[in-house]
Amino acid sequence: MSSETMSIFSPRLAARFDALVAKYPVKRSALVPMLLYAQDEIGYLSDAVIAEVAERIGITELDVRNVATYYSMLRFKPAGKYNIQVCTNISCMLRGGYDILDRFQKELGVGHKGITSDGVFSLEEVECIGACCWAPAIQVNYDFHDELKPELVPGILEGYRAKAGFPGDGSTSLGRKAEGKAPHA
Repeated sequence: MSSETMSIFSPRLAARFDALVAKYPVKRSALVPMLLYAQDEIGYLSDAVIAEVAERIGITELDVRNVATYYSMLRFKPAGKYNIQVCTNISCMLRGGYDILDRFQKELGVGHKGITSDGVFSLEEVECIGACCWAPAIQVNYDFHDELKPELVPGILEGYRAKAGFPGDGSTSLGRKAEGKAPHA
């Protein structure tokens, strides 16, 4: 990208992109990390994000979209401040993953790919988050919560609401993370 062109990204992220592109012998190898960093900053992969990333690595916007649509963790629409991914793959399913998903849907009043009216939460069912040994599990942004039971859902939501500035009554736990147990990846 030329220095005269305005970036939609922060100067810090633009510099990170420049370093990524320089790091790889083939610029295209930086595509997935760039998309993840862009999504973290912007919130989703907008048309402007796709256009700038394509320009930065010298590929077409269609090439960027073809790669981005392959990965379920990349979004083309805005998500809530806290994106809740509930695993329902085989290990989680057998240990209550759908019960966890149902409880989140009930508590939040939204379904798969839904966003709460206050924009604090979005919810999605996903195939796997790599926590099979600790099923059922969820991921909230980059935080893992595992060995869940439906009755833990309100406490998890309360903890994130408090972080977002919407405190609850403090009567429930925040799951494994609040109990001082390290999340598993």
